[in-house]
Amino acid sequence: MPTTPAVIMNDRNDVLAWNRLAAALLADFPNLPPRERNMARRIFLDPDARSIHLDWDEAARTTVGILRMAAGRQPHDPELVRLIGELSLGSPEFRRLWASHHVHEKTHGLKHFRHPAIGEVALNYETFQAPGAAHHLLVVYTAAPGSPAEEALNFLASFAAVT
Repeated sequence: MPTTPAVIMNDRNDVLAWNRLAAALLADFPNLPPRERNMARRIFLDPDARSIHLDWDEAARTTVGILRMAAGRQPHDPELVRLIGELSLGSPEFRRLWASHHVHEKTHGLKHFRHPAIGEVALNYETFQAPGAAHHLLVVYTAAPGSPAEEALNFLASFAAVT
């Protein structure tokens, strides 16, 4: 079982594909309706988002920046327009951040999560353009070798392997 959570997302933050460990860490993607497999919806509309994403303010800011970049690339994408409208109606925080006009490209960084099985964990992420698929990103979460975060991912991977 891999100990590296990974997802493929589009620039609307729709999660298109994932490995088992990403589903164990981030969300139960296989059991979510496709429309709910969107990280922007999860950040802004999920009432548990602030307890899961310990760096919620930064996650929210960068998520809006990614959507703002997508809107610049594809201003007439009907799915993106619907998503922005839904988030604007459902989240005052989204409206405030959207008004700031921040643009962000997801590249790399550190994410802090709180997970019911492994507690608090800080993971590095790297983002790669998927070859041959415009605006599709591979996002890989890693932990430093020998770190408590690596131990936590190993535990989560063993748990995910039996579920």
